[in-house]
Amino acid sequence: MKFNKEKCQVLHLGRNSPMQQYMLGALQLESSLAEKDLGVLVDDELNMGQQRALVANRIMDCVRRSIASRSREAILPLFLALAMPHLECCVQFWAPWYKVDMGILERA
Repeated sequence: MKFNKEKCQVLHLGRNSPMQQYMLGALQLESSLAEKDLGVLVDDELNMGQQRALVANRIMDCVRRSIASRSREAILPLFLALAMPHLECCVQFWAPWYKVDMGILERA
């Protein structure tokens, strides 16, 4: 199988991971802080907070563009109906390990 060398990047996992430089052929691969794999954005600590924020922001942008009112009473029910199912989907996979993540989901 041939790899597209320009699209290949290195994701160093863990805090104590040495920042080694890797080569693919003659090309040095770039390091990345987060990578998308199978449609899920994962950072170097296997935290998917960026993925959840990205999904929620996309849905909220659609809500903001589609309604005229900016009041909390109008937006909150739409957020709960549209964004929360996406955030709660596969919760066992991304498991909100951090109290901050659980608090964000519960406050919404």
